[in-house]
Amino acid sequence: MNQSAVENSDVKVAVRQVCAQAQVGQKWLAQANTASRNELLESIAQRLLLEAERIEAANRIDLERERAAGMSEGLLDRLRLDYSRIEDLAAAVRTLVDLPDPVGRVIDGQQLPNGLRVRRQRVPLGVVGMIYEARPNVTVDAACLALKAGNAVILRGGSAAAESNAALVEVMRTALAERGCPPQVVASVDAWGREGARQLMRARGYIDVLVPRGGGGLISAVVEESTVPVIETGVGNCHIYVDASADLTQALEIVMNAKTQRVGVCNAVETVLVDESIAPDFLPVLESALGAAGVRIHPSAQAAKELQNHWPLAGEDDWAGEYLSMDLALATTAGVEGAIEHIERYSSGHTEAVLATDTRVINDFVRRVDAAAVAVNASTRFTDGGQLGLGAELGISTQKLHARGPMGLEQLTTWKWIIEGDGHVRA
Repeated sequence: MNQSAVENSDVKVAVRQVCAQAQVGQKWLAQANTASRNELLESIAQRLLLEAERIEAANRIDLERERAAGMSEGLLDRLRLDYSRIEDLAAAVRTLVDLPDPVGRVIDGQQLPNGLRVRRQRVPLGVVGMIYEARPNVTVDAACLALKAGNAVILRGGSAAAESNAALVEVMRTALAERGCPPQVVASVDAWGREGARQLMRARGYIDVLVPRGGGGLISAVVEESTVPVIETGVGNCHIYVDASADLTQALEIVMNAKTQRVGVCNAVETVLVDESIAPDFLPVLESALGAAGVRIHPSAQAAKELQNHWPLAGEDDWAGEYLSMDLALATTAGVEGAIEHIERYSSGHTEAVLATDTRVINDFVRRVDAAAVAVNASTRFTDGGQLGLGAELGISTQKLHARGPMGLEQLTTWKWIIEGDGHVRA
């Protein structure tokens, strides 16, 4: 056996040991009541604030390294953890404390004609694996969502946020241990790099479900290589369609918010589609506002005719890709029909928005556009677990299985059938 094979075998053993320990800890967690799990979360929130300076110092190391390596400003923003964001993380954890516990909730039930009483009741998924990139906030969100729903979590956060993630995991494990919870219910395989991630993908029987969150390449790799069931999250090639009936003052504000508030997130808008009948009036105003904010426009040939500056025309990559930067693709369409056709061709199924006052246009858009979230006269930035009342999110699922859109507590549970009889036997 060559050296590489020996090393891979060692990593496999190490990762499966982490998973096995998480399984043991999860059994303790699944038996804990709601109050006990809420106490764990409160302890984590408190310790995040107590250890904020340490977390910030670790994050600065990641930021300096990645800035020197040429990481874009949008991705650096996603990587950044300053005190304000640590406060937001702690607040999000406390929001989870206040949310109803899904574990034990009865979904439905009935008494059958033969007298059997049956019901479906929510139970934890078990051990959840999470593979993600350059997003240290996900470390806390994923762990705390999992804990609230009675699950253990094993994290692979990537090299870009290595120092930040290590600090956050240690802080959370300390908080858990202080409350008597087995700390191995929150674990990381970052120490084993890419091979650790690969072994996590192959830990069938140890991991109950795996959730990738990041760029298209990472998500595709996990979906294609994993032997563990995967809930696929999606990249955010999000569109806004501005109809002829839209309130254009409102539309301008919404587009600017969706593009410029935070560019390195999956719910930022990447393409704006404008009804061709209002393009001569609306596009110059939009161009001026976007330009003043530092946004680079990539227009279609038709849209370019209404713009003052000579922007490079958009190509296929502009329509199909996710910028995660101060760039925006712009096109005119033949009404809502043309907008829907464009979205059907290029959407990643994340979030699509329509700005209109014509109810027929709105209803047509909502009925026909196939996405995890459809926004009406609102920014795409609202597709977020915290904004939609879930407290936090594990990711935005673009699948059509039990989890679609922001994945909160309920999506981190499954159910079991409970069948009660009185000596019943099947004839």
